[in-house]
Amino acid sequence: MFESMDETMVEILRAKSEAQRLAIANGMWRSARQMLIHRLKQEHPDWTEEDLQRETARRMSDGA
Repeated sequence: MFESMDETMVEILRAKSEAQRLAIANGMWRSARQMLIHRLKQEHPDWTEEDLQRETARRMSDGA
């Protein structure tokens, strides 16, 4: 399910430069990646760092 942004957030983002919006998106991506790695470590304590990185990449790329 996709949740749309409210008008206030849209206006805030429109006021930012392209570089600022890209920095925000990058921060969100990095945060999501760290949360996923943390969850995978809890679910699979026996996995190696390589296993964690591979599964994180697979999930974040939608299996591409």
